[in-house]
Amino acid sequence: MSSLLPPNGRVLLDTTVGDIEVRPSDLWEKHRSLLSECPKACRNLIALALEGYYDGVIFHRFVPGFLVQTGDRTGTGNGGESFYGEPFESEPHPRLRWTHRGLVGCAGGDEKDKNDSQFFITLDRADELQNKNTLFGRVVGDTIYNVLKIGQLEIDSSGRPTYPPKINTIRVLDNPFEDIVPRITAAEREAQARARAEGARKREEGERRRGAKKCVLFFGTFCILGEGGGLMRGQGCEAAVVWR
Repeated sequence: MSSLLPPNGRVLLDTTVGDIEVRPSDLWEKHRSLLSECPKACRNLIALALEGYYDGVIFHRFVPGFLVQTGDRTGTGNGGESFYGEPFESEPHPRLRWTHRGLVGCAGGDEKDKNDSQFFITLDRADELQNKNTLFGRVVGDTIYNVLKIGQLEIDSSGRPTYPPKINTIRVLDNPFEDIVPRITAAEREAQARARAEGARKREEGERRRGAKKCVLFFGTFCILGEGGGLMRGQGCEAAVVWR
């Protein structure tokens, strides 16, 4: 292992079902670090975590007995971005095998070299992923039971959770990449999200107020009543003024 590569790393997923600790190391008999075999995948996760990218992101896909998946800010499974600004290549290794539950991998879809922010955690042995998906970490300690808890939640016919759990934040406990410079801090990302939400609220309020200034006057046996503007037959209703 090159002396230029860091020896270990550790992150903690703070989720709505409990903590999940992930380490990209200690998978081999001689404790050879995954950081030396799949540095891009490890750096990507840690850098995005430092930026607050995963804050509020749901687990959008469950496959019972196989895996749970997250990392897409749109919550659809069709989004995601990498720290590098474009999808990065897969880093499968023949000695890193999908032999048990709690292994963490890049969710690049059916194509290689299409990795971004999405990742999954296995619920059991997954030999079909061998030499396809990058294996870059494992869940450690009793936190694996929180992963299994996610895998037992109710899903619909498309494999989407009925009540999806989410990642509150990912805390970097040990950062092996001291040279990472976040493009944006978690606090800045949160401030931007608040500003967007406030802007949307003000726009909706402005549209509502503009709409309320419209007055419609009807004569006859039909009256428009209420904000919905529905027509109702009114006995003796010769005129109605509706603000909407």
